Amino acid sequence: MMEAAVDLPKIHLLDEQAIALFELLKSSEYSSIFILCDSNTKKHCYPILQRNFEREELGYHLIERKAGEEHKNINTAIGICEELAELGADRHSLLINLGGGMICDLGGFCASIYKRGIDFIHLPTSLLAMVDASIGGKCGVDHKGLKNQLGVINQAKAIFILHDFLNTLEEEELKSGLAELYKHALISDSSFWNSLQELDPSSIDQKLILRGASLKEDIVRNDPFEKGERKLLNFGHNIGHAIESYFIEKGSPIPHGFAVAAGMVAESYISEKSTGLAEGERKEIERLIKKVYPKLNWSQEDQTELISYLKHDKKNKGGKLIFTLLRSIGDATYDQEVKEKEVLEALNYYRNEF
Repeated sequence: MMEAAVDLPKIHLLDEQAIALFELLKSSEYSSIFILCDSNTKKHCYPILQRNFEREELGYHLIERKAGEEHKNINTAIGICEELAELGADRHSLLINLGGGMICDLGGFCASIYKRGIDFIHLPTSLLAMVDASIGGKCGVDHKGLKNQLGVINQAKAIFILHDFLNTLEEEELKSGLAELYKHALISDSSFWNSLQELDPSSIDQKLILRGASLKEDIVRNDPFEKGERKLLNFGHNIGHAIESYFIEKGSPIPHGFAVAAGMVAESYISEKSTGLAEGERKEIERLIKKVYPKLNWSQEDQTELISYLKHDKKNKGGKLIFTLLRSIGDATYDQEVKEKEVLEALNYYRNEF
């Protein structure tokens, strides 16, 4: 039975004065405020927030962790919870997550388990976080090399987007977030996909961010706990997460969106074989991804390792590999069983012919 639709946190667009953020902070009367950031966002994004807190004369504690998906694990989460306790956080405290997808996932998870749950707010600083990771309430950490194996679904109190944060990003981080915009379009909006064809990653504006975010919001609102429609958002992520885990374990992590882009190529190949995606549309998807992303490389022997990661994907059921696939651009279908041999064929296609 599908859950009833839920109220999602409001997405606020900020300027550098962050007035809407401080209106919320002052009206909520939190006992204490904590800001979680990583080493990158502390350097590039935190100074903007720091100036505003000083202007508003609001006290807070800063918690910093190392940047990188490889640090999104249970040990890091425990360390953050311990630091919250040492700094006197109680059940009426607030955690502000200032960062990209890693910080949104990690901070939301810590806030959700600390003292059985404290409020948290997302201030996403990457494109990927603005259009995807901060939206929908998925909070979690990786475990034993597997993506998001430990986690909860718990909504933030609010999401605040400051477009200027994108100016702090390298081009590859913008491209990483762009992969999630491509995915949103491929599963639900062919006109949006068409509008992305000639997009320069450096020209992404607030209007585009809100359009991409709204596509995910609409899906999550109707299915917050991923019992049905929300599974559409998994397109590209079964194989993409396996690829991402593989490179993390090899000690050479790649941006999340680069792995998802490769996953979308492989899963589009499977879609053509299984769910009727037209060959011309598959090639259209490949052309755009090839234009934006570098090809990822692994050996024939390493594909066994990729399959092992895939078998532990949390989307699987009863030992079966369960995918979201495309019927056409803008139309996806979920709960599709895919055989291991089909995955190997798709991986070989990507490795040898893409």
